[in-house]
Amino acid sequence: MGFDLGAELAAVRGQGYDLHSRYLNPQLPRTLHAIGFDKIYERGEGAYLYDAEGNAYADFLAGFGVFAAGRSHPVIRKALHDALEADFASWTQFDCPPISGLLAQRLLAKAPGLDRVFFCNSGTEAVESALKFARHATGRGRVVYAVHAFHGLTAGSLSVNGAEEFRKGFGPLLPGTQIPLGDLGALDAELRKGDVAAMIVEPVQGHGVLMTPPGFLAAAAALLRKNGALLICDEVQSGFGRTGTFFSYQHEEDVRPDIVTVAKALSGGYVPVAAMLATEKVFGSVYSSMDRVMVHSATFKGGPLAMAAGLATLSVIDDEGLVENAARVGAALRSALEGLAGTYDVIADVRGRGLMIGIEFGRPSSVRARAGWAMLQKARVGLFAQMVVVALFQRHRILTQVSGDHMEVIKLIPPLMIGDAEVALFTEALDDVLKDASKGSGLMWDFGRTLIKQAVRS
Repeated sequence: MGFDLGAELAAVRGQGYDLHSRYLNPQLPRTLHAIGFDKIYERGEGAYLYDAEGNAYADFLAGFGVFAAGRSHPVIRKALHDALEADFASWTQFDCPPISGLLAQRLLAKAPGLDRVFFCNSGTEAVESALKFARHATGRGRVVYAVHAFHGLTAGSLSVNGAEEFRKGFGPLLPGTQIPLGDLGALDAELRKGDVAAMIVEPVQGHGVLMTPPGFLAAAAALLRKNGALLICDEVQSGFGRTGTFFSYQHEEDVRPDIVTVAKALSGGYVPVAAMLATEKVFGSVYSSMDRVMVHSATFKGGPLAMAAGLATLSVIDDEGLVENAARVGAALRSALEGLAGTYDVIADVRGRGLMIGIEFGRPSSVRARAGWAMLQKARVGLFAQMVVVALFQRHRILTQVSGDHMEVIKLIPPLMIGDAEVALFTEALDDVLKDASKGSGLMWDFGRTLIKQAVRS
């Protein structure tokens, strides 16, 4: 009989939501049905997704930042076909394939001051590696992290997660201390206690799109080193050009982290891959002798398909000028959004770097809209932003996300290859949605009341 993937999938066509409801996380299809996001996508190309009816959806979510080069990039696809044709002798576990060494070399060329790479499979694995290496290198156990930080959801990463909704019920966790983002005084106070191994920080936080203040990273790095602790920069979402520099910490001159974590965009959107980059000193403390060769490892580290995807992705980012494009188009998009903020006072702030942009909403001025805002806030903070996200999707087929629980912030992280057409598309769509929202009545607010009922029930 044999295996026929096409036939297998044809047999369950249109049943994805039912299968997920029965066999996977049942809350996902339930949530998508509730907010009208329950589409069936057939394919993706560039900055767009296409549903079963052929409708195009502008993807300003990019798989949480995975598709830096856009969906279905021909160069990355060809690299993967070539890797399959090469039929590598994969995961022998006792050899040194050149393809992983080559990707490590290319990554380190983008991160002066870092010397070695550990490959793994996801951002949270890269963070777990960073925490282990930092604790071993310093002989200390506590890690400092920022309010609203998000570094992953496995046990170690969860220990440095600044969102209580993710941590609740999963303790006890590793020792860690939360400080306000960018607060040097708070960092200094923790370092004086003498037990801090490292501070882990996202130079641009995914939750809320909040940025470290100018000069903070350089000052923090100096303070950490003075006290024998390390700086870990989490670039899982903000790296690979998203903020207009290859790594977001590079917006400050002369910042040299001890450890950097990467993932998401490195995959090219095809094969999960992540990495932890570190200095020779940190790496050497862990792999200090031959009998410690496997003291930190992973079965699927450095798989040839993942390495091929990473190499092709780095090539595309350079060849197509995606870092520069993110800086240019991001500036144009922020400027257009700031123009809308001058028209609609419900936009409280527009912030970000490159194509990592946050739009924060605040209390509107019109009496009717103000009453609606108060009603949503009383039920649950964040419902207004969710209402806008749903309206953008249902009216204009634009996929976005709310940037964290209990936040009135929408985060834009589109593919880095978008252009002026997508800037105009999003700006015009948001203009239309906010025009309606400012009235305080209509179908959008009817949906807002539905959200309130769901929030009260949950």
